[in-house]
Amino acid sequence: MNHLKWYNKTLHEYLSNDEIKMAMQKSNWKGALEIANTWGWIAFAFALSGLFPNPVTITISLFIIGGKQLACAIILHDCSHDSMFTTARLNTFIGNWFGAYPILHDLKKYRPYHTQHHINTGLADDPDLSLTKGYPTTAISMVRKFSRDLAGVSGAKATFAVIFMQLGFIKYALNGTAEWLSQKGKDIFSIVKTGAQNLAGPVAANLIMFAILYACGKPWLYLLWWGAMLTTFNFSLRVRSMAEHSMVEDRENPQKNTRTTYANFFERILFAPHHVNYHAEHHLCMGAPSYNLPKMHQLLLERGFYKEGTLEPNYWKVVKRAIVPLNTDDTTEKTAA
Repeated sequence: MNHLKWYNKTLHEYLSNDEIKMAMQKSNWKGALEIANTWGWIAFAFALSGLFPNPVTITISLFIIGGKQLACAIILHDCSHDSMFTTARLNTFIGNWFGAYPILHDLKKYRPYHTQHHINTGLADDPDLSLTKGYPTTAISMVRKFSRDLAGVSGAKATFAVIFMQLGFIKYALNGTAEWLSQKGKDIFSIVKTGAQNLAGPVAANLIMFAILYACGKPWLYLLWWGAMLTTFNFSLRVRSMAEHSMVEDRENPQKNTRTTYANFFERILFAPHHVNYHAEHHLCMGAPSYNLPKMHQLLLERGFYKEGTLEPNYWKVVKRAIVPLNTDDTTEKTAA
């Protein structure tokens, strides 16, 4: 079952052609504001620890930066759909330099991988299926998961995986699997060449960030970027992932397998940057810019889409839904804890 046809049909059932045109309208200045918001918060987090270095401010900075590294991933995501800016060229440039490269990724590799998620959401061929399975789980298991995230275990594995992907050893995937690619016929020079080509952008973006912090007289602040990449980023990513497609009524039903979650101020910083919490709206009209999704959501809500759709009042409710009591026999914790 290809979900794209269902999305298109259902979209026209709830919205008029003019409303769909409005939802699809792109704006460079609105896109620029989205970028400025994310990188403004990153600058604030660096400044907070740089001006007032102590364990409390550093902890706060790590959580802000981790949440905004997730925002970089959403910039990559939105620009891979060519939905944040008015031209494909601008989406590719901004999506790489302000989204993908700082977190070691690449838009060109991400786009075909992510397209399969939209085509096969919740089905056996969904490449992201493993990210959302295994919930609900026990409280002990959830503590273990969050502990591995915040201790850097998840981040170390993910970072090494991305580097090996960029070197050409592993097929590009973000689902935790490692499909090793044959190196037959390759020598060390071809491997180095592949790595240099694929990592040039990420290395350059991180060098620019370090240079800016060095010029500000605080080069040590760059450690916060990697500290967050290894810890809080993975915590934010886990909660965001479980909110979007986990614990749904019918995994194969396009109207029920994708959740929209309302987010307060702090949840937007940590888990819901760039309106990614309006995730059912995004799947229904994946070319719509994120800054148009709140209005689109309101129209769908008023017209009854969520009588069947999946809606949650906040992220705390999602986390609670993802945990079952220790004495519950029907826990779905069958995947690796």
